Amino acid sequence: MEKDENALIEYLKQTHAEFRHLMEEHLRYEQELDAFNKLRYLTSEQEIEKKRLQKVKLMGKDRMAEILTEHKSRLSQ
Repeated sequence: MEKDENALIEYLKQTHAEFRHLMEEHLRYEQELDAFNKLRYLTSEQEIEKKRLQKVKLMGKDRMAEILTEHKSRLSQ
């Protein structure tokens, strides 16, 4: 099952523009959050930005999951 899902993810990255864009954003947000996590102390502005990035990253991940679910249901029909 996981192998099938990975294959679907690769397929969507190549063929579905929104999914590809969300994946690229997700990776960029992950890198930015890693940079914040490496800092010993965060200013209040950095804390706010970190929280914002976490929320945006999660929204993108949720949308990617929706796209995956839509395509899985189409494949199973």
